[in-house]
Amino acid sequence: MKRMIIFCMLFFCSTMMLTAASPRTLKYKQIQQKIKDLRRMVKDKDAELLHTPENLVEGCLSTAVTCFKKGVQKLQPASSQENGAFHKAIRIVNKLTYRDSGEHCESYESKPCESYEKKTPEEFLKGFENLMQ
Repeated sequence: MKRMIIFCMLFFCSTMMLTAASPRTLKYKQIQQKIKDLRRMVKDKDAELLHTPENLVEGCLSTAVTCFKKGVQKLQPASSQENGAFHKAIRIVNKLTYRDSGEHCESYESKPCESYEKKTPEEFLKGFENLMQ
């Protein structure tokens, strides 16, 4: 009887471990949510246009992530009431780290962030959200 209870507990624990999301997945979901929050809080009118990476190559996403992280620093909150939440969301997004193999990056690696087209903060964050998906 004792063995059966221990077996059931081990089975239950192992099942729970398999169904739990990985920490990396949870981190990416949190960052996606913060990007959505930023889209709601960001100043879009009379704001600085930001270089927005587009048409990204699968093996070369770390360069785009770096460009997006640089652009996020230039965002401004739409109102002073949301200032605290805005800066908290910026801090969380800045914690994003992404490493890829870089094998297919030769022609894209040298492409600086400034070479991408400038877009409004809303379009910039939409592009960042698409990258995170």
